[in-house]
Amino acid sequence: MKPNELQARLESTAFAFRGYNITNLGRSPELLAHQAYGPIVRECLESASSVCAKVTGKPADLVSRVERREEPSLDAYSEAIALVMAMEQAQIRILGEQFGIELKHAQFTMGYSLGEITAVAMSGVLELSDAMRVPLALAEDCAELAHEVTLGVAFSRGKLLPMDAIRKLCLEINQAAQGVIGISAILSPNSILLMGQGDTLDRFRIAMRRFPDRMTLRKNDHKFPPLHTPIVWQRNICDRAAVLMQTLRGGLTAPSPKVLSLVTGKCSYTDVNARQILQDWTDHPQLLWEVVYEVLRSDVDTVVHVGPEPNIMPATFTRLKDNVETETKGKIGMRALTAVVDHPWIKRLLPERTALLRAPLITQLILEDWLLAQ
Repeated sequence: MKPNELQARLESTAFAFRGYNITNLGRSPELLAHQAYGPIVRECLESASSVCAKVTGKPADLVSRVERREEPSLDAYSEAIALVMAMEQAQIRILGEQFGIELKHAQFTMGYSLGEITAVAMSGVLELSDAMRVPLALAEDCAELAHEVTLGVAFSRGKLLPMDAIRKLCLEINQAAQGVIGISAILSPNSILLMGQGDTLDRFRIAMRRFPDRMTLRKNDHKFPPLHTPIVWQRNICDRAAVLMQTLRGGLTAPSPKVLSLVTGKCSYTDVNARQILQDWTDHPQLLWEVVYEVLRSDVDTVVHVGPEPNIMPATFTRLKDNVETETKGKIGMRALTAVVDHPWIKRLLPERTALLRAPLITQLILEDWLLAQ
């Protein structure tokens, strides 16, 4: 896609910001070394390094880290936070300063986990340097909690997950006072992320056999901070985040463009509630499926993924596209189906979930790849 084409599609474009992952560098070294982009990237990394050092009391040099291609591990979680947010800011600045493509003209932004904080800041609600202070101040405790937490993916093949029964089972396990487990993200109607302390995931696996439909639970060997679960209550993360945000500048302006929140599943931010939603962000599950569906039921035709090596959101849209194409192949032409979905008065008469048929029409663009290809 050429710059003029992206510019022309901006009003039907959503920008998706990525969150923390086990890899956080992506193509940042190439962007930093780029003749045209490098100064912007360096400025953003140096600013984030300064904020990180002031908040944590430890030296931080993100420029050197990127130049060395050194991934920040969980032990350097605060630097990972600063790196991801700084590179997201840099990519958006490059898009605006080098190509005249301004984020404010997009239909909306969204962000998975840490990405939502960046999306809120880049939409003009908070200064990024201020917004960054909150997760940085809580990073050490979140990382410490991660060492006794296991991430698991629970899914069923073809069947919808019994969400209420799963929530109830988590509460039952927590009542045993031998560790806490909770839903961290709802990826789709048949897949969720669970995070549990100690052997809580093993106890969940055994107990889930009572569900009528067969479920599978797979553990992830990597460690992740247990954000978006009740586990963070143990370090008072929610209340501490709220106290920190009380004195942040800004937060009194509605976002431009709108921010589609994974906390609520809607474009919920106004000129007064950013602090409350971001407090809820700490322990509420990520409603990824709700947000994906909101994208599909809108008139968005392009999703630009922002940040180093984005993963979860691109994979979700791609998997849905593949599933829709597989289910409709040989039954009715995809062109005919999407024409029906895009016809306003017919669309109103069809079941609401027919918007899922738009999945194959969504163009995805990985911003760091796009920038380096120009």
